[in-house]
Amino acid sequence: FHVVLYSDNNGNKILSLTPSLLAVAFLSSFGSSMLYGYNLAVVNSPAQYIKQFYNQTIVARNGTSQNDEALTLFYSVTVSVFAIGGMIGSLMVGMLVTRFGRKGTLVRITYLVFIAGALMGFSRMFASPEMIITGRFITGLHSGISLSVVPMYLGEIAPKNLRGFLGLVPSIFICLGVFVAQILGLHELLGKEEHWPLFLSLVVIPTTIQLMLLPWFPESPRYLLIEKKNVHATITALKWYRSKVNIQAEIEEMQEEQRSMSSVETVSVIGLLRDRSVRWQVITVVVVNIGMQLSGIDAIWFYTNAIFENAGIPLPEIQYTTVGTGAIEVIAGCIGCFTIERLGRKPLMIGGFTFMGICCAGITLSLLFQVHYISVACVVGIIAGFCIGPAGVPFLMTAELFKQSHRPAAYIVAGCLNWMSNFTVGFVFPFLQVRTTGAYCYLVFFGVCMAVAVYVFFIIPETKNKTFVEISQMFAAMNGTLEEESTELGHNLKLTKMNGYGAIDMENGEK
Repeated sequence: FHVVLYSDNNGNKILSLTPSLLAVAFLSSFGSSMLYGYNLAVVNSPAQYIKQFYNQTIVARNGTSQNDEALTLFYSVTVSVFAIGGMIGSLMVGMLVTRFGRKGTLVRITYLVFIAGALMGFSRMFASPEMIITGRFITGLHSGISLSVVPMYLGEIAPKNLRGFLGLVPSIFICLGVFVAQILGLHELLGKEEHWPLFLSLVVIPTTIQLMLLPWFPESPRYLLIEKKNVHATITALKWYRSKVNIQAEIEEMQEEQRSMSSVETVSVIGLLRDRSVRWQVITVVVVNIGMQLSGIDAIWFYTNAIFENAGIPLPEIQYTTVGTGAIEVIAGCIGCFTIERLGRKPLMIGGFTFMGICCAGITLSLLFQVHYISVACVVGIIAGFCIGPAGVPFLMTAELFKQSHRPAAYIVAGCLNWMSNFTVGFVFPFLQVRTTGAYCYLVFFGVCMAVAVYVFFIIPETKNKTFVEISQMFAAMNGTLEEESTELGHNLKLTKMNGYGAIDMENGEK
């Protein structure tokens, strides 16, 4: 059989940012990625009120109050359980995206946010700290899934010359989520004691908008063709996301990837780790994702107020300083998004990690010599350096370095390592500050940042404007493997040209 595909007579691709591409990038990031940033920062402002609520509830139940150390432990659990949920969610990514697709997964997991929002919003009414902790765990579960699925979805629907731009849109919304939480956490808005349950439960608003609109957008064409073998749905999705002249070339590129795959079945995590053909890709994902979290950015986000207080900023002014850092995050994220297709992935990663490392060393020196304004400037520098590149490029690279069959397993590995590191920093950093007098702990982050920058410089090739097959071939020499040129499915499905149009036909010649 055949399906007619529109193309220009010369076969040239006109790859532009269409309104539908921009809309789906904004919508999926707004209802998913932004929630991750929001939940990172939302517990910062009402920390003292949440501790008071915990203490009052324990007194009402047991008749005895808790000391400061016990309350700090309860609060640390509240902060860190978000990362535990995220790690568990990341382990579910492969199963969900294979069964429901990329967009289908994003739509289905929105219900987790409604459950979490209800638990946190009504926790004070029912005098239940457990509802807050459970709600934080469930929001972490949602973020663990969406943090991998959104860049996977956008990476698969984007043309190669826009993959970097669209791939960094989620990182902008992560920064925007942090910024929104900081603004709403001001004392003049939701920063009062009576408002913290509402503050925690506002996550349901962007999720509601996403649930209303995202189902109207198509699934990933690459998923539909390579995994579901649904040619009609693939063409419909491509016509939605592209101008018609691009469809033939896109189908050919997908089929080239399909023919180069040893299997169209989704590879398991064990299979991924055993596969020598993706050895250096896996090592790269491990290095950049652990490095992203152990760079110290989570310590800055979780404990911004405490860091500024230790730096000598008056307590009434800290909340406004924190909001200023949030604005810098959004600006830095936009700079990275709009320059990645011009500069490439490597310069943003190397520059971002190097600048973060220098700023971490600067914090140590400023604390040792009691130069407080340098400490504040270095905190701002760490945030800006992170948001320009390391905030989003590792998720983009995970999509780019693997073919369709290996991509879900790669995101499981990346997500699990990411969240494990997130939990480690969030839980250990307060104790690390105490045991190292607060100054030398940042030297650990300095070492991690510089090590990742060196690895990216010497090991990772530039992937800008490359197809998934071309990127795989770049790593083939490093892995010492040869690319498989064809598969049985690749032989059975071809794209021919009929009077300037593309046509899908079977190898036996039937049309």
